[in-house]
Amino acid sequence: MQPRQGFRFCAFIALAIFATIASPRSTQAQPQHAATQQSATANASNPAHPKIRAITAFINLDWHDYQRQIADTLKLLHRAQTTFESRGYQVQTIRIATQPFPEYIQGMNTEQAVAFFKLVDALAEQQKFAMSIGPAMLNANDPASQADMLAEILANTKNLNASLVVAGEDGVRWGAIAAAARVMKKLETSTEHSQGNFRFAAIANVPPLTPFFPAAYHTGFGHQFAIALESAPVVAAAFKDAPDLASARQRLTDALATVAFDVEHHAGRVDSESGWTYMGIDLSPAPSPAKDASIGVAIENLTKQPFGMSGTLTAAATITAAVKDVKVKQTGYTGLMLPVLEDARLAQRWSEGRIAVDALLAYSAVCGTGLDTIPLPGDTTADQLSLIIADMASLSVKWHKPLSARLLPVTGKGWGETTEFDSPFLVNVTLQQFGQK
Repeated sequence: MQPRQGFRFCAFIALAIFATIASPRSTQAQPQHAATQQSATANASNPAHPKIRAITAFINLDWHDYQRQIADTLKLLHRAQTTFESRGYQVQTIRIATQPFPEYIQGMNTEQAVAFFKLVDALAEQQKFAMSIGPAMLNANDPASQADMLAEILANTKNLNASLVVAGEDGVRWGAIAAAARVMKKLETSTEHSQGNFRFAAIANVPPLTPFFPAAYHTGFGHQFAIALESAPVVAAAFKDAPDLASARQRLTDALATVAFDVEHHAGRVDSESGWTYMGIDLSPAPSPAKDASIGVAIENLTKQPFGMSGTLTAAATITAAVKDVKVKQTGYTGLMLPVLEDARLAQRWSEGRIAVDALLAYSAVCGTGLDTIPLPGDTTADQLSLIIADMASLSVKWHKPLSARLLPVTGKGWGETTEFDSPFLVNVTLQQFGQK
């Protein structure tokens, strides 16, 4: 960075800090009002509707003008939130995703980048939105130093998400895999309860405009939005007492289609009224820690066996086929998510030793979305993490499908010990030995 540029950046940081501290009361009151409104509408939500996990807006961020850009984006997100909640949907989160962050912080060193993203993080905390700053290494020739910078950014923030591309049409990127493992080890040791890795993923062939975090990013002009659902309860209801696989698949397709066409209708209205382009819905049936929102329970409803036993892979393939049969505008993974730490039943089966990394990779071969929120002992080395990521990336390249790896090694915890995550989004589990079958 040239001296004049450095002066301008420091001046910008000073002004931004002042603006954050001195922001008018009306601006600070907005999150509380929005939360109150969301709580009121949630009580009147339609039980037939799945929750909307996220309304994600995609923007081209300019660090010189980030406050105005985010304010404009929040207008779109709040409009969309109000539209859906008035129709009986509960909107869990509103989110913003950017182009790959190295593109808009060119010229900053690590210290300056961290200072800038701390301001963004504070704004996200204040205005109650989550943010993905895109991948650190989108292209095969991007320097690994961008990954090291990302590790520092995520270690010093709480509301920012990001990713790193480890495979694409050009094949597996071995240097990026090693860089991703370093990021994971950094976040393991530098964030509370090693939870920083919940906001980071190594991604392979994941397309732009994916509304789920932490993989969300875009590469175009922005000014777009997409929807992600928490529809595991829909799967559970469709599979309950299904007489056979064919019936289960058709019931699920019909149930998802009913929801998806309704969501598309309302999203189209937001599109026409706001000027933001609706890019589609990711129908991947995401679960949550709530007992009534478990994809593990849904699969067990179909197989009549504990998750991980014979029949699990067939159930995974059935769900994915049903998702892809829904003829709406889809974006993102459009597969099956099996996040161990975000699903009470999957967490239980992991603790029981019924699920292992290799089994989850096998399921990913017929569905989505890779290795999601996988708990690992703290003594898992960077080389071992690299091997796990490489298996995911190799599978992605072989089958040309979007996969990701969100791995959570836990400092100070070993095989047979219980995690101590302090998050409403994560279920605590008993750690299994690395490489256990």
